[in-house]
Amino acid sequence: MTDALRLCGAAADLASGSAKRFDVDGHRIALVRIGDDFYAIGDRCSHEDYSLSEGEVITEEYEIECWKHGSTFSLTSGEPQSLPAVKPVPVYDVTRDGDDLVVKVS
Repeated sequence: MTDALRLCGAAADLASGSAKRFDVDGHRIALVRIGDDFYAIGDRCSHEDYSLSEGEVITEEYEIECWKHGSTFSLTSGEPQSLPAVKPVPVYDVTRDGDDLVVKVS
């Protein structure tokens, strides 16, 4: 069974090149927009427990940077792209339904 989270109005509320944190049903998710594309990634740096949504979105590389220690993570795979993080973070499929975004969490 697949669980999905519907984030009502999230597409309209998120500017390109930005990230926003959502806490839904025990899931801490950083939602990122680059142009017309949306990405959902676990909002906890795998190096230490800091929010990735507070970091910089690197649009050219499709990455997000942890604001505390500078690790970057691929928005498409969750793999760390720089130290000190060495473990990936989860990524989730996102589909758009009008201004709503649907994030598959399992």
